[in-house]
Amino acid sequence: MARLTIYSTGTCPVCDNTKNLLTKWRIPFDEARVDQDRDKLREMLEVTEHARSVPQITIDGKWIGGFTELTEMHMDGQLDELVEE
Repeated sequence: MARLTIYSTGTCPVCDNTKNLLTKWRIPFDEARVDQDRDKLREMLEVTEHARSVPQITIDGKWIGGFTELTEMHMDGQLDELVEE
């Protein structure tokens, strides 16, 4: 199980960009499709304090935000420990 989870939908280009970047950065992730799984939607709403947009990202169950916050963390080197060797 990956430490990073991305809550996404199948029609979200920003979600696709986020997943592509994570793959490029060699950071494993689990995807939770909130458009297909009502339990995952409820989980996302609970973890993110009712965020309504995707992508939403958690690391070790802690909500970090979306695409912008993820890229800022990457630029600051805060994701280095998640890189798959």
